[in-house]
Amino acid sequence: MVREEVAGSTRTLQWKCVESRIDSKRLYYGRFILSPLMKGQADTIGIAMRRVLLGEIEGTCITHAKFEKVPHEYSTIPGIEESVNEILLNLKEIVLRSNLYGVRDAFICVKGPKCVTAQDIISPPSVEVVDTTQHIANLTEPVELRIELQIKRDRGYRIKSTNHSQDGSYPIDAVSMPVRNVNHSIYSYGNGNEKQEILFLEIWTNGSFTPKEALYEASRNLIDLFIPFLHAEEENTNFEENKNKFTLPLFPFHDRLSNLKKNQKGTALKYIFIDQLELPPRTYNCLKRSNIHTLLDLLSNSQEDLLKMEYFRPEDVKEILSILQKRFAIHLPKNKISS
Repeated sequence: MVREEVAGSTRTLQWKCVESRIDSKRLYYGRFILSPLMKGQADTIGIAMRRVLLGEIEGTCITHAKFEKVPHEYSTIPGIEESVNEILLNLKEIVLRSNLYGVRDAFICVKGPKCVTAQDIISPPSVEVVDTTQHIANLTEPVELRIELQIKRDRGYRIKSTNHSQDGSYPIDAVSMPVRNVNHSIYSYGNGNEKQEILFLEIWTNGSFTPKEALYEASRNLIDLFIPFLHAEEENTNFEENKNKFTLPLFPFHDRLSNLKKNQKGTALKYIFIDQLELPPRTYNCLKRSNIHTLLDLLSNSQEDLLKMEYFRPEDVKEILSILQKRFAIHLPKNKISS
């Protein structure tokens, strides 16, 4: 509960959960409301919370699997219905819960005939399997299946390396995103200057977090991001003397990148962050890891440069090109731009 003074009167913000259900062990749903908000505040909070819920909440997943006597990930093992690649995909879907950091070891050691599920994972006490019925493999003959696993707590989406394993150890696409989806909607009421809003927030999780826990975690993360501004020391500079340095020109979205670099119009692009481009979380994280934070940073690269970045795919570049063309009428050149 937050209290704030508005026009000499006290306004109390209140939130509550209006709906909560468990559709399955791997799908939780919660619906929350926050009110009363002033006009425009609901959208501000809803957009920020959605981005933090989808991209900042940490989750636990399997990142590596090591098999015995397996030449490559597309191998088949006699007596097992699934190929090694299919087993890796099944391991990717395992939902885990843990509050510890660092890499944890786990393993599977079973003998057929048997249907291997997440229940057969032997993990440390700090790691909990959310749905023990998740399928891993089906052993149709009396063969032994041994898999060494690595478990890690992280955030976002990490694509496995394309390097082929030499020792039977294979990386797995790490999906450390406990929140599956978030929607926010706004209900407005009142007239004129007295108009107020109610924010509705819908959250779906994979079962490793309840929606309420995810909302708490996202709120805490968002507050942590802004704390440095509360303790920032005032700079000993005269605003009047420096105001010309910070005057933003009109946004020249229809100009070519070459023109932007030749004059101060490029200054405006420094103030457009990639957070505002509404990129898919995976593409957004790839750009952030490559120190691309603003639209100007992005436009300093060619399509060829983006493809050279770690984990970047051609379809990611197409997505970026589409957004740049649709929103700003800017085209990213294919090859490196000469200075």
